[in-house]
Amino acid sequence: MLIIGLAVHFWTAPKEELSENEKATARIARMEASVNTKSSSSKQSTAKDDSKFLNNLKTKQAKQLEYLTIVAIVFGVGFFGYSFIAKKEDA
Repeated sequence: MLIIGLAVHFWTAPKEELSENEKATARIARMEASVNTKSSSSKQSTAKDDSKFLNNLKTKQAKQLEYLTIVAIVFGVGFFGYSFIAKKEDA
């Protein structure tokens, strides 16, 4: 369980954050795209924006995975510690 917990943790952990330059480039690209669009504010789509819902769902799933990893590691440590307890011998 301990090994599985550690494997899950390191497998799902984020690999690397975006650098400040990459974030700035993405922001500039979004600004340019919003300026270059020809639709006015009145012509914007009336479709419901689910991005807040999806972001909330993703953060909750990440938290659940984090808690699951912690529980797996705790169980692994418990089983590992239990293996060192001396067993009673009947004889």
